Amino acid sequence: MKTSVKEKSSMFLFYFSITLAICSSALYHFVAKSTPSNVNFSVSLLVTYAVAFGVTLMTALLFPADKGFAAELKKLNWASFLLAIAVVGIEFGFLLTYRAGWNLGIAAVLVNVAASLILLPVAMIFFKDKISWVNIVGIFVCLAGLVMLNWKR
Repeated sequence: MKTSVKEKSSMFLFYFSITLAICSSALYHFVAKSTPSNVNFSVSLLVTYAVAFGVTLMTALLFPADKGFAAELKKLNWASFLLAIAVVGIEFGFLLTYRAGWNLGIAAVLVNVAASLILLPVAMIFFKDKISWVNIVGIFVCLAGLVMLNWKR
């Protein structure tokens, strides 16, 4: 059975997207932990967002909007604005977290697992996501993991 070009493209996107997210997240935490503690948060993030703007601008040039930039702007809703606030909150939160002395691996896992557990009912209610019994067992494993991560040695 042959796979179509569309199916191959879809599978590539499926694996590439999660690989990009994982690698970028790992790089993010390494770099956030490596940010000098004596630099002002705001200055650090201003430089970060200036570079991010340049990178995003390059992607916009590589993948131009079909009907133009103005037409795409009109399609935006509240989500883009709240996403910006969330991103800044994540950045400040992790800079503070690492400056407060949290371990790199523990902080990242704790935040991601806790956020995932918070998002579970949101996903079920607003996006009609379904969970299986295996998922429920996984949730309990995550909860046990959180307890174990924070267990005093």
